[in-house]
Amino acid sequence: MSTTSNYEQAGELKIGQVGIANLRIKTMDVAQLAAEMRERVLRAPKMFEHAAVILDFGSLSRCPNAEAAADLVKQLRDAGVLPVALAVGTSDIEALAREIDLPLLARFRAQYESSAARYDERPVAAKEPAAVSAAAPTAATETTGLLHVTPLRSGQQIYAQTRDLIVNAMVGNGAEAIADGSIHVYGALRGRALAGARGDTRARIFCREFNAELVAIAGQYRVMEIIPSELQGKPVQVWLENDKLQFAVMN
Repeated sequence: MSTTSNYEQAGELKIGQVGIANLRIKTMDVAQLAAEMRERVLRAPKMFEHAAVILDFGSLSRCPNAEAAADLVKQLRDAGVLPVALAVGTSDIEALAREIDLPLLARFRAQYESSAARYDERPVAAKEPAAVSAAAPTAATETTGLLHVTPLRSGQQIYAQTRDLIVNAMVGNGAEAIADGSIHVYGALRGRALAGARGDTRARIFCREFNAELVAIAGQYRVMEIIPSELQGKPVQVWLENDKLQFAVMN
């Protein structure tokens, strides 16, 4: 005799890209790493306080031992962020993850980073950019951009793969606009804009009203708290020059 049942899941599991920061450990100096993270949290609490972080030990010559890794996790928690996983790596890192009881995850935002990127958080004074057509797509993108015509609300994300992103509305607080090419926002930019997501250093960000929480090009980023205040509310262009973000008010 066969039986049937109407089973409705209590939780729906979906796998996808999520907003987790990747902390690449270059030197296993726990005190310095904690101090640097504490400074980031103090500078930009809206971005970093209680932020989920993946620890990436791939740049180290050898995998740290469990005691050192557990101490790092504790110190980073005390600094204000929440280490939630280790980045996938060698068999030693897999063993370390089991020892300190953390999962292994891929680096969700690795595509935002270029291999030579240096995360310099010092503000850069605005100046006039080199001549460029604001409407022209970058060489690494398709000729037709992705057009999005409705506002991006908090928690929403849109990604233009291999092309520019054109948002004919606002990007609200807590929303993310991401593109492999340039990003054009014909409205207020209040959330996050990440252009050149796969490392295109020629990508740019354009918006009519600049109040961004974060802007990034090819992995180089600035957060709202360290962006020059005179740019706020203005039509702004952002580009990368000598591995540093540059800002200018557009006429």
